Amino acid sequence: MPVPCLPSNMGKFLFLMMAVDLDLGNYERFLDLTLTRENNITTGKIYQSVLEKERRGDYLGKTVQVVPHITDAIKNRIESVATIPVDGQEGPADVCVIELGGTVGDIESMPFIEALRQLSFSVGPDNFCLIHVSLVPVLGVVGEQKTKPTQHSVRELRALGLTPHLLACRSAQPILDNTKEKLSQFCHVPAGNILNIHDVPNIWHVPLLLRNQNAHHSILKQLDLLRIAAAPDLRDWTNMAATHDNITNSVKIAMVGKYVGLTDSYLSVVKALLHACIACSLKPSIDWIAATDLEDESSKSTPEAHATAWETLRKASCVLVPGGFGDRGVKGMILAAKYARENKVPYFGICLGMQISVIEFARNVLGWEKANSTEFDDGTPNPVVIFMPEGSKTHMGSTMRLGSRRTLFQTADCITSRVYHNSQYVDERHRHRYEVNPEFIGTFEEAGLKFVGKDETGNRMEILELPSHPFYVGVQFHPEFKSRPRRPSPVFLGFIQAATGQLDLYLEKQQNGS
Repeated sequence: MPVPCLPSNMGKFLFLMMAVDLDLGNYERFLDLTLTRENNITTGKIYQSVLEKERRGDYLGKTVQVVPHITDAIKNRIESVATIPVDGQEGPADVCVIELGGTVGDIESMPFIEALRQLSFSVGPDNFCLIHVSLVPVLGVVGEQKTKPTQHSVRELRALGLTPHLLACRSAQPILDNTKEKLSQFCHVPAGNILNIHDVPNIWHVPLLLRNQNAHHSILKQLDLLRIAAAPDLRDWTNMAATHDNITNSVKIAMVGKYVGLTDSYLSVVKALLHACIACSLKPSIDWIAATDLEDESSKSTPEAHATAWETLRKASCVLVPGGFGDRGVKGMILAAKYARENKVPYFGICLGMQISVIEFARNVLGWEKANSTEFDDGTPNPVVIFMPEGSKTHMGSTMRLGSRRTLFQTADCITSRVYHNSQYVDERHRHRYEVNPEFIGTFEEAGLKFVGKDETGNRMEILELPSHPFYVGVQFHPEFKSRPRRPSPVFLGFIQAATGQLDLYLEKQQNGS
């Protein structure tokens, strides 16, 4: 039940996500916020906290139950985080926005729904606004917009003690007036509070669509905040959406990964490419290539897929290898990195993609045929990528190097430093277990592969470049996490500039401060 949009200048606000997935990143990107782990409440976190309290004896031997102990833990977590703003302003937040993911009636979300029911009662009607998101489908044969799914979900929600103040209706086409009247009558929601989020040319039209339906007014009225809120200023957002609609040229990007069957696995990378392309007045044309299809073995088992994958790779203007875990598809990624290196095609490796470029260089330039990561081969004679000791090798949970870490540039005369506005350092978010083996750095650099970014200890390799190449960059961190629609990631922007032959001009402008 998310609040779709709030005016950007209404005051301090907070986003607290409960049982969400990809929406967490969408909120960060749309509102240019940086959320923390505290802003994401999961079932595991709640149950773990309750179990720890029980072990400490906080419940004095009482039987631990979903109600009241689990629901109280959910409410306490909301109340503890709700006063902390995430928009850079000081003082408590004016509004806490909570998204409860899933579907009404899901077993997993029932404790959260009960907790919100109790919360709505305790804070009072003027301090609680519930927006229910529902689908309004159209039967293909009849062509009629059906309201029954929404009616049933609202009835189910009301039976659980929550009554929506607004309905956010998803549909392919704008809902008709008689459909809205029917929803209003059967769902007990005023027609003015029924918002229609129909399909639009690009997702950046959604805030404009909601603004045009006075969604902000309805929300603020329910929360009794109309007196202190100004009208939303979406001029920049309007220009950005219009720019996207008017772009005709595109750039072909080969995305070589192991999860291409489920493209949402790389959603943050896709969004970062979109942000960078729009800044270059281009539309991204992403060609998804399954890494396994590039491997020699696939030429025998699936020759058509093998041929198509290589043809797609050769037609691309640039190659991106994103992050991932496990050894499936690694051979294909290495072949893609080799192709980009030898043919001077712009290459960008993120996390695993950086490690792949190191393995490929070790095998094909240094001649270490069995060079590998210990993640894929514990017995490799040339372990160029190893597990770095910040966690346990035997436990998968809580062993990753996570969060924002500082990377220090070793030289100002490198592409990455220049695209980051000649900064001496950069703070980017990490999510990995394995890193480049520092014992081999001297050998790599003598052969021409330069590690231009390291952590503050100098032992962790964060950025690599191949100076003899137009754009061959690998980063251990995930720059896509900080990319925003109106503020694209600098390294993604440089990657797209290189793919279109504009990198030198772009770097010259950066140097001149224009």
